Amino acid sequence: MEKNGTQNNDYIIIKAVDDGVSVIGLTRGSDTKFHHSEKLDKGEVMIAQFTEHTSAIKIRGNARILSNFGEIESEIKK
Repeated sequence: MEKNGTQNNDYIIIKAVDDGVSVIGLTRGSDTKFHHSEKLDKGEVMIAQFTEHTSAIKIRGNARILSNFGEIESEIKK
């Protein structure tokens, strides 16, 4: 929480390089669970947010990911 009582939620941008990129949201807490998933096709973009319920986002497939920390590419295991 920030000093004024609002929560500072970070965003990431995911752009699918190929069809079939999976984006999976994972919960916070003692038991980490999947709570949301999306499939992106080539060229599709998703903006995701870390919240009080989402502690991690898993990305499977070829995608470009942009955050306030920079840019990274995910890859399919070959």
